[in-house]
Amino acid sequence: MNIGIDKIGFYTPDQYVDMEKLAEKRGVEPAKYTIGIGQERMAVAPLHEDAVSMAANAALSILDEEDRKKIDLVLFGTESGVDHSKSGAVWVHHLTDIQENAGSFELKQACYGATAGIKMAMGHIALNPESKALILGADIAKYGLNTSGEPTQGAGAVAMVLSSDPRILALDNDSASLTKDISDFWRPLYSDYAFVDGKYSNEAYLSFLKDVWGKYKEKTARDLKDFEAVCFHLPYTKMAKKALLSLTENAPEEDAERLMGHYQNSIAYNKQVGNVYTGSLYLSMLSLLEQSEELAEGSRIGLFSYGSGAVGEFFSGVVQPGYKKFLNKEAHESLLDSRQELSIDEYEELLEKSLPKDGSDSETDTDKMKKGKAYLTGIKDNLRKYEVK
Repeated sequence: MNIGIDKIGFYTPDQYVDMEKLAEKRGVEPAKYTIGIGQERMAVAPLHEDAVSMAANAALSILDEEDRKKIDLVLFGTESGVDHSKSGAVWVHHLTDIQENAGSFELKQACYGATAGIKMAMGHIALNPESKALILGADIAKYGLNTSGEPTQGAGAVAMVLSSDPRILALDNDSASLTKDISDFWRPLYSDYAFVDGKYSNEAYLSFLKDVWGKYKEKTARDLKDFEAVCFHLPYTKMAKKALLSLTENAPEEDAERLMGHYQNSIAYNKQVGNVYTGSLYLSMLSLLEQSEELAEGSRIGLFSYGSGAVGEFFSGVVQPGYKKFLNKEAHESLLDSRQELSIDEYEELLEKSLPKDGSDSETDTDKMKKGKAYLTGIKDNLRKYEVK
């Protein structure tokens, strides 16, 4: 029985910052941002959009009534949780009107959370072939003004429906994982911003890739020749190029050229959105599938997931016949193209705003909301309030 991705959609806020203008404001050569890290635009979330509302909007863009009846598992990968107790998955379950006899919970391991959800859902569907699962990866990457991490911020969500007999990507039932207790990136409960050792984190990422790729080859007897393309977790899009160069260092020229040939299509969406943590790998995969010419039936795509702290996994999937018919390329391109550009002054003012942390009530300004259906209306009596248009 094939199990995999039957539907996939994404959502990002309808405002962004131009990276060249941000570089000029910071006194940095623009090429450092646009070429050095490979980012062109950076999505910025207003106060009425958080991980929950973005995940709900991504899900609402793909769910139909049959999905709502058959989904019996909602798994939400995020490191931007909004409550220490209540799962964001419960809110999304309600906002998307999924049938009530479904399990819903949140998963956390830095940028690996959505991958953990996929793996759990595969086991669930293997035992319950008629079931469907909704997997969510939503985050707001926020490091603060004038910080080293500022150009690698972003906001967005990816939603996937997993099922048997998937129409987009059948996931292979093999993978290789690695866990090590390291401190390359973390965010204590008392801090709004993450702490990161950027150089060490890049080194750890590539070290984990080398390890899990080696273990994957041992387990499966596959090599680079068996892959049409490989997608990676993208804290910034230049990371994929570094990963590809590492992966193909001693590879035959034809394999290296083929894999590198898919690089630009696999980063097209991410360089317009920025870092979306748990959803980054799957946004890259979606970008590859929608921006490439139709891949041949049976083409295998490699997937490298990395979550700081750290967990890494290499796994793979096979594209299904006619998969292009089940994608939403025009809608996704329209979502990106119709956003409003923020001036640097507007961006700086917005980034320093936050919801109250003292228990006081608050309402968000939703007058400017043009995209999406779900949004945070505010906080009342210590409860977050969401609505769907």
